[in-house]
Amino acid sequence: MYVPRHFQFEDYREQLAFMKEYSFATIVSIKNNIPIATQLPFQINEHADKLFLSSHFAVANEQANYIVENTSLVIFSEPHAYISPMHYDKEESVPTWDYIAVHAYGTARIINNEDEKIAVLEQMIKTYDSAYLNQWQGLPDRFKKGMMRGIVAFELEVTDLQGQKKISQNKAPAERERIATHLEKGGNSVEKSIAKSIRNLQS
Repeated sequence: MYVPRHFQFEDYREQLAFMKEYSFATIVSIKNNIPIATQLPFQINEHADKLFLSSHFAVANEQANYIVENTSLVIFSEPHAYISPMHYDKEESVPTWDYIAVHAYGTARIINNEDEKIAVLEQMIKTYDSAYLNQWQGLPDRFKKGMMRGIVAFELEVTDLQGQKKISQNKAPAERERIATHLEKGGNSVEKSIAKSIRNLQS
């Protein structure tokens, strides 16, 4: 990831919190020197000072064949906003985009053990749909086993974590104030999230 000096995002705990908040991410792998990608919900877990990302592909998704022997990239991103040069003091300024992103690199292992696959699914349910957990646990085993046959669960060990937080840090306080106020006035919750991050710079 190219990260200009102004926009470095290196706080590990903050990176983890960001990944957990925006956990629907894109995993990119390489097939015959060509990138292939899938959008997936991820679980972010720490074990023995190591970071792991777990999720699952549909069994028909060929990307599962390329995540074990090769390094994959998981891209976590969401809050972003167009920044107009009208907010800057200098008239001769250019438009830009503010955003936050974390890139996680690593190799994966396929989870074949049925109990471990169920554990991955149940952790996903607890995170994204806890109200469904009781219904899930009451489903017949034949249904659950059928579901298990339809997915390829995996766990990726993160070997490199890179981040960028581009939220107008290189602008004057008055300019950041104008940008944040403008973003807050819009109805877009993603833009409001960027505005909040900009204001946190000033606190």
